[in-house]
Amino acid sequence: MKREFTCTSPFNPDFDGSRVHVYDSTLRDGEQMPGVAFSKDEKLKIARALDEARVPEIEAGFPSVSRSEFESIQAILDLDLDAEISVLCRCCEPDLDKVRQLDLDLVMLFIATSDIHMRDKLRMDRQQVMEKASNALDYCLEHGIPFSFSSEDTTRSDLSFVRDINWMAAERGAKRIGVTDTVGCATPEAMGHIVQTLKEDLPCNLSVHCHNDFGLATANAIAGVMAGATHVAVTVNGIGERAGNVPLQEFVMTMEAMYNVSSGMDLTRLTGLSKLVAEVAKVPLHPNQPITGGNVFSHESGIHVAAIHENPFTYEPISPESVGNERRIIMGKHSGHRAIRYVMEGNGREFNGEQLEEIYLEVKRRGEAEDHVPWSEFWAIVDRVLSE
Repeated sequence: MKREFTCTSPFNPDFDGSRVHVYDSTLRDGEQMPGVAFSKDEKLKIARALDEARVPEIEAGFPSVSRSEFESIQAILDLDLDAEISVLCRCCEPDLDKVRQLDLDLVMLFIATSDIHMRDKLRMDRQQVMEKASNALDYCLEHGIPFSFSSEDTTRSDLSFVRDINWMAAERGAKRIGVTDTVGCATPEAMGHIVQTLKEDLPCNLSVHCHNDFGLATANAIAGVMAGATHVAVTVNGIGERAGNVPLQEFVMTMEAMYNVSSGMDLTRLTGLSKLVAEVAKVPLHPNQPITGGNVFSHESGIHVAAIHENPFTYEPISPESVGNERRIIMGKHSGHRAIRYVMEGNGREFNGEQLEEIYLEVKRRGEAEDHVPWSEFWAIVDRVLSE
């Protein structure tokens, strides 16, 4: 259910609150989660599901990882999906030679710009990083490769250096510039400041790629959008390395329901998509996972069930049907008379006050002894009491 108000931003007063473009990285950054490795068939299955949900862009992988990775990306391209297909690429000639063989909508170039990454990973100084990036940009221009450019570890980088290297990429035709919170250490205020600063300087779209090490990935993605970013990297269920990434379903529904900002996706497919990736990745969906978890629209408390019976929005901010989920009434220790009455009347059972009280007391007793009362047990109690 959308709230009727106009979205405004403390960072970007011109933000019109209309649309955000998500690009899904489940098949690339999501697969970097330790213990997760998708087969080609699994990647194709996920890609089709993302496309059916109208995800506008799918980051299909990292071609230089392996030959099988390259072949999986080609197989995804062969599906001829409606979604744009992008891949990740380092600023080096072997990577560029590989992506050149693929008919891609976008190649996402990246290079580290923080001092710690340049010194301890790349063993390069700033000038060398600039030269390496420049050579990669020239390669893309020479071979007609559509590209974006991201500074890895943006949020721990010197902002003036980030502006310089990104300006070079923008001048040479980058489709968008990426801001990355590589170890999830930014606050929403910091993310807003970085994006706003770059937006004022750069004549192209900005994207944000956020990690969840401190539980701020979604908040940082929203702050980026409020500051002017047009594109956001997400993964289904937030899977990914360490604490994961921005969860697709959490981000798009927050923007849709709380900010009136559309992703253009078919939101009714979110739960099915979430369950599919959980199954394929062999990473069980947490019951309290926002939007698509099993507990999100589940109610046991008698007070809650009674209110839900009158008006579901008393305890549900959105309808379960809007995201492909379903409402569940749980019987257990916290169930009340009205909840039991609601369920029994909904099943056409006739009963009197004494029978209702007996069923209520038995449900409470079993609920205290067990986690909950399974429906088979509940109806067995009902049948026994009503037959006496």
